[in-house]
Amino acid sequence: MFEQKRNKEVVEHILQSLEGLEYGSIQITVHDSQITQIERIEKLRFPSVKNRPVKNQTASTNAREERKKS
Repeated sequence: MFEQKRNKEVVEHILQSLEGLEYGSIQITVHDSQITQIERIEKLRFPSVKNRPVKNQTASTNAREERKKS
């Protein structure tokens, strides 16, 4: 019973770590078949003002368009 409650708590922590995460990773450390640590690494990305990509276009498409303008 205790282990089942603990597993539920661990799953809840993992789900909470994922909430609002746009870019980054969740690292789960396991020792002796038990989750011992959860790390959330969040990356914030800021588009450059000069080369701000247009929505739904890839960087390579934007680069081609820039070359055409030159």
